[in-house]
Amino acid sequence: MKYLVIIPDGIGDQPNEALGEKTPLEVARIPNLNFFTQIGKVGTVRTTPDRMEPASSIAFCSLMGYDPKQYVTGPGPLEAANLEVKLEDNEVAFRMNLITESNGILSDPTAGRITTRESKALVNFLNKKLANDFVRFFSGEGHRHLAVIKDARGLDALSAHCQEPDLVIGKPIQDHLPKGPGEDLLKKLIYDSKLLLHDHEINQVRLDLEENPANMTWLWGQGCMPKPPKFSDRFSGLSGASISNQEVVKGFSRLIGLTVVELASGRAYPDFDYEGEAQTMLDLLKEKDFVCLHARACDEASREGDIKQKTLSLEAIDYHIIGAAKRFYETVKDARILIAPLHNIPCQLRAYTREPVPFILAGKNVMSDEIERFNEATAQLSHLKFREGSKLMEYFLSGKDSI
Repeated sequence: MKYLVIIPDGIGDQPNEALGEKTPLEVARIPNLNFFTQIGKVGTVRTTPDRMEPASSIAFCSLMGYDPKQYVTGPGPLEAANLEVKLEDNEVAFRMNLITESNGILSDPTAGRITTRESKALVNFLNKKLANDFVRFFSGEGHRHLAVIKDARGLDALSAHCQEPDLVIGKPIQDHLPKGPGEDLLKKLIYDSKLLLHDHEINQVRLDLEENPANMTWLWGQGCMPKPPKFSDRFSGLSGASISNQEVVKGFSRLIGLTVVELASGRAYPDFDYEGEAQTMLDLLKEKDFVCLHARACDEASREGDIKQKTLSLEAIDYHIIGAAKRFYETVKDARILIAPLHNIPCQLRAYTREPVPFILAGKNVMSDEIERFNEATAQLSHLKFREGSKLMEYFLSGKDSI
């Protein structure tokens, strides 16, 4: 049996005036998603548990069949896992974003979508100036990086409330700095980075080019390294691969023992390499029994508030990726397919929401529920609803004769 999970992240939305009060799923040309809808089942799944903030790390953990309340301590440690940084018991990993500060306001949480080449040089510079036996910095990709801080009392000493930078856009930085245990150290690192980065030559060039500078760091999402059981141990020896270019998805995939595959093209929003993603998925299915593909195009368009690009991205995902999955299924009938986003991200809000996401489950021994089209409304009408996100993977891999 082959198991394929496709995560077209952010496809869910709300009725939008620009689309005649419809959603992208309702207006887009998505014949392949509708094919799997017609031969399978549609439902909804809550990927974010109550009392947890919507986040990709939490939602991906849920979809992979793990309880995020038990196995997600924060995106920082998952960034560390992705970079294969070993953490001691007294070390705490923080996500470290390079941001743009302007007159005391957090104006851009991506520092103008700074390139990895530029940001790596800035992180190396911070290491030379600020790193010591207790603080280390590690380069990630784009504006997303890692800070590891050591304290004898570990997270107990560094558990200050740190806000995600996306939630502080356009707001005074002073009002949203870390608060709680360790806040003095964290504030000092943030402001020291501002002094060092402000006049760095890379930022001077970016200003000359009228690009947002990476003139400050932002620390958040801290935690210690979780220790989830391996996917193969949890699901009867089933091992597999994960395809993604998102750090927390790759990090959690590594922790549970999935082979992590990144696309080599390096293409990014809005010009994603859909063909490359689809071909990588098909190649891995030849050698692996379980393959998960995380596609971010609709997520990125939603964060930009670009409803037109989101609709185009949805159609591209349907044509290239879901279309490839359809061809695979028509050739290899001994397979099951699960299609589910991590979150709904309405373009008008440009942020994750807490409501359940729509999903499709199709393939061997899956009886059709005779729904014709895949969208938010038809999913809501379905009786198939999972209040605990981790239960969906168990259901998908259950091996029941009829589901």
